[in-house]
Amino acid sequence: MDRIKEKLNSLRIEADAAIERAEAAEVNNKRLDQENLQKDQEIASLQHKLGLLEGDLEKAESKLHDAKTSKDEEESSRSAADGLQRKISLLESELDTAEKNLRETTEKLRQVDVKAEHFERQVQRVEQERDQWEQKYEEAQERYQASKRELDEVVQQMESL
Repeated sequence: MDRIKEKLNSLRIEADAAIERAEAAEVNNKRLDQENLQKDQEIASLQHKLGLLEGDLEKAESKLHDAKTSKDEEESSRSAADGLQRKISLLESELDTAEKNLRETTEKLRQVDVKAEHFERQVQRVEQERDQWEQKYEEAQERYQASKRELDEVVQQMESL
């Protein structure tokens, strides 16, 4: 009888531990989902910024072309073209930086996805373990009830003697 109680207590403790691990995994999964969402937003922001920079680059290239065609007409156009060229270089530099950031963010997002999948598998495994422990508990409960009935029958038989 004491062994059964000890076993039940052990099973309860193990079940509680499994539940705690599952809850911790869920919290971590939610945190990773939030990070994933933040990374998605960051990617969208960088893509928007990249589009704006490309638009600025196209505008700057257009201005540079206009400046080169008018260079023969006016000396002052030469200094404007130099300014535009510097702006293009700056924009290209910013574009390179934005593309690098986009690649890094995409890689981090992939890593977060892999981690999220790993944690989802862990949650599934823990849930399966929990289900197994619950089944073992129910079986132990049934054996306990059967043993209790047998003991009650033996006590009744002894009392009738």
